[in-house]
Formats: sequence, structure tokens, C-alpha cells
Amino acid sequence: MLLVDAGLFIGTVADLSDITALHNSAVTHILSVDSEKPAPLGPADGGFHRKWVNVLDEVTSDLLSHMDDCFLFIQEAVDGGGAALVHCQAGRSRSATIITAYLMKRYQLGFSEAYHRLKTAKPDVQVNRGFEEQLCLYEVLLWEVDTSGPLYKQYRLTKLTEKYPELQHVPRELFAVDPAHCSSSEASYRCRKCRRSLFRGSSILSHPVGEGAPAFGHRKSGSSSSGDVRCTSYFIEPVQWMEASLLGVMAGQLLCPKCRSKLGSFSWCGDRCSCGCWVTPAFQLHRNRVDEIRQLNTQT
Repeated sequence: MLLVDAGLFIGTVADLSDITALHNSAVTHILSVDSEKPAPLGPADGGFHRKWVNVLDEVTSDLLSHMDDCFLFIQEAVDGGGAALVHCQAGRSRSATIITAYLMKRYQLGFSEAYHRLKTAKPDVQVNRGFEEQLCLYEVLLWEVDTSGPLYKQYRLTKLTEKYPELQHVPRELFAVDPAHCSSSEASYRCRKCRRSLFRGSSILSHPVGEGAPAFGHRKSGSSSSGDVRCTSYFIEPVQWMEASLLGVMAGQLLCPKCRSKLGSFSWCGDRCSCGCWVTPAFQLHRNRVDEIRQLNTQT
């Protein structure tokens, strides 16, 4: 068990067996980041506040979604005059990821600087590649996980693709509410043919602009990127009306749920936007098949 910051220790599962050391270090909160449920500490267990984050040390595992909650748990210990022990099995990857995220949020640091601070205290830490990517995204999100934001939605979809390669089960909460069944002041997008509402503006997932024609070199080997960099499709999160089409299928067409006209396509493996950017997974509706509808403010 090593001190990383005021009121914050990193350790291994073995550290839980030394109750005396925990009390001597003023530990009041124990955060277990492990795939195995932590064992009770006997009669002393009631003296600690405990939290368990059930996650494997794999590149496909999700820790980003837990970073804010873990920060609050650790901060509760520090603000209360105690200390928190964050541990996994070996104290190298999962616990190191959560502690790095804590340092980033507490001191508003980038990933590299926060990770360097941790390595100074414990040189053998080594977060896996997937967790490192999540910490970099946490920096981009300015240390606040907004589950309604496009960056998090895209991250969640990517994680789902990694975790369910056969796509036999897609969590229902993944699908955005069908705008045809609810009212909203948001901009909506409708089928150009039958006017059926398809998705809201908040469902659009942005992506970096690609390099244009060079990305399609197999089609136009001598093409220049000049004038080619444009997006002709909307890439969105999946919407409830798509659910039946997506289950157990890696790729296919997206048809209007009312008139059955072709709107676009989907691929869990990803697809290339017309701008040249590769988007994974890809749920794209062609702009020339939908119309954007905005409510006008008639108040004077």
C-alpha cells in the first residue's frame, strides 16, 4: 500500500488482510476495482466505507463510465479527514486507471502529467491500452462524463462492438427514444418521402473530417482531396425503430419504418464517411433522404 496523494493510497488485494495497517493509515474508504467481489473484512468490515467496481483488466472493459462516481467516493474520504485505498488484484492497471482519473479531475491535469505523478509514487503501474484511451477521452471531456454527449455515445457504441462481436444482445438503453412517439423542441429529422420522424439532433454523432478522395484511393488512384472533403450522411446513435434490424446482424440496410424506403445503412464493423473518415460502428442515414425540421419561435 503506497501513498499517492493526500488521503489516497494505491494497493493490491493482499493489503485488505492487514487491518492494522489500514487503521494506522487512517483509511476509511476502500475502493475495489476487480472482477471478483471483495471478501468481508470480518468484524472490522463495518468500520470501512466500501465500493466495488466489477471490471476485468481487459482492453475492452469500461472504466470511463465509473470515473466520476469513483472520484466522488475518494473525495468523500479526503474531505472527511480520512483516506481511501484504491486496489485491484496487483495494483498495476485497474486501480492505477481510477487513481489517474482522480488526479486528472482533482488537479485538472492532462493524462500524461497525472499518470507521471502516479508512476513517480509507484513506478510499476501499467494501465492497459484500452484504459489509456479512456483516460485520454476523459481529458477531452474535461473530466466530466456527460452520458448524453456525442463523444460518450460514440464511446459507448464502440465498447459495445468490442464486447458483443456477435451482436446477439444489445442493451435496450443503447437505443435513443423514437421521436415519432414523443414531443420535443429539438430539431428533428424526417423521411423525405413519407415525413415520418426518424431521429433528433442530439442523436447525431460527430466525427473528425477525413482526408477526402485519398481515403478512397482504391477507387480514384489519382484523385486530389481538393473539394472532396464533405459528409453526405448523418452518423447517428441507434434509434428504437432500428432495433429489429440490428439484432444478430453485423451489417445491413436501414429502411424507413413507415414507407420502407431506403434511408442508409449500418455496420457494427464500421464504414467510411464520404469525407474519408472511418466511423465504427456506423449507423448512417443519407442527407438526401431526410429533411431537417426546426421549430420557429413565433414570439415577438
